[in-house]
Amino acid sequence: MVKLTFHGAAETVTGSKYLLEAGGARVLFDCGLFQGLKELRLKNWQPLAFEPSSVDSVVLTHAHIDHIGFLPRFSRLGFARAAYATAATADLAEIILLDAAKNQEDDAEYANQKGFSKHKPALPLFDERDVRRALKLLRPTARNEWFNPAGPIWCRYHDAGHLLGSTMIEVEVRPSADQPSAGARPLRLLFSGDVGRYAAPLYHDPSPPPACDYLVCESTYGNRDHPSGSVLDQLADVIRTAVARGGVMLFASFAVGRAQQLMYLVQVLIQRGRIGRMPIYLDSPMSVRATAVYLTHAADHDLSELDLSAAASHMLDTPNVHLARTVDESKRINDVEGPAVIISSSGMMTGGRILHHLKRRLPEERNTIVVGGFMAAGTRGRMLQEGAAWLRVHGRDVPVRSAVAEMSGLSGHAGRSELLRWLEPLPPPRRVFLTHGEKEGALALAEQLRAGRGWNTCVPKLGESFELEHAT
Repeated sequence: MVKLTFHGAAETVTGSKYLLEAGGARVLFDCGLFQGLKELRLKNWQPLAFEPSSVDSVVLTHAHIDHIGFLPRFSRLGFARAAYATAATADLAEIILLDAAKNQEDDAEYANQKGFSKHKPALPLFDERDVRRALKLLRPTARNEWFNPAGPIWCRYHDAGHLLGSTMIEVEVRPSADQPSAGARPLRLLFSGDVGRYAAPLYHDPSPPPACDYLVCESTYGNRDHPSGSVLDQLADVIRTAVARGGVMLFASFAVGRAQQLMYLVQVLIQRGRIGRMPIYLDSPMSVRATAVYLTHAADHDLSELDLSAAASHMLDTPNVHLARTVDESKRINDVEGPAVIISSSGMMTGGRILHHLKRRLPEERNTIVVGGFMAAGTRGRMLQEGAAWLRVHGRDVPVRSAVAEMSGLSGHAGRSELLRWLEPLPPPRRVFLTHGEKEGALALAEQLRAGRGWNTCVPKLGESFELEHAT
């Protein structure tokens, strides 16, 4: 029997965890953190429906926190075997997970100091020791080569075009020699991971999906497309409008991927004379460290539109760029007057240094908060997108008087049309599971694939299991 259970990213975007069981082996695909609404975040603290020590291996698609962020906690709870990832994902994981641990420890300490937590004392979900333990489990693995994480389960990575090192995972459950079905072809699955966009800066286009019996496909933008047109034009319009207001632009940015793109694109606009020269503050030590990883894995990039070495020089070595590594350097940005660009994390405004900038900049009408890409329900980023008049930050209601601008062109996720383009060459799978999307988006994509292509689609619920029929 082959069984697939959805322990995360089911009718929601975050917390990716898919458990595949076959021939006595158990492999967990992704080990992500739930984010957004409190009811989702609380799931990170709840007991799992399976014992971590019973899992033979973890196979990771990429380094975003909703795909790897639970790994330190998973290790603390008893998982002690191999976790497979591309080399770039493994390098980024060290930066991202250590930063996540520090943010959680800092937030817990701040909550204890200010007394706004309901828990006495407030504790982090995991700490640096948990991260160090988990990092020792990572096994860097090349793309396009088969590897065997456990039992009859074999995997092969393909470029997903979403983030440095990101992959989709081709899986074969191979019949063993002592089975009656020996000689039959394997049962084939494909986990899409997060599918990137076509012609996106820095990244190759996503690889075509290999044929499969069962497809687990993301649906983040299953019911909508990104705006058409040049991302440079969109960014130029946002910045010119913000400069006219006279204040500071605060970009909410993921520290890995989005920050590097923003730094480069702003500098390109300055160099082309489309916007005036202005200071750029990168308030994210993780972003600075991540850029070095990008340079180390330059072969992972599509350099047809820009030269990565030149981009790094523009981002980090020009006089108008200021890097805030220490807390004191971050605090000094509070005194900056516009026009200026501040890029800070986290991208959905769930934690990190951006919270301090929000408290400082939101109450002033001349400032502009720039939100880019998908914002999960319940995050401060989503609240701003939906026109919130107040944001709760560090136990205090902060009025939203600043302008709020959106830069959806920077999203790293394929829009609906791009997802359909990616799926176009795929022969019809036996069944398609739509995950990693809010319920409305997943259902919309499921219906479109069912009505337009006759595919057998399903939007699984959290904790739901499915028996997969072996190929004959």
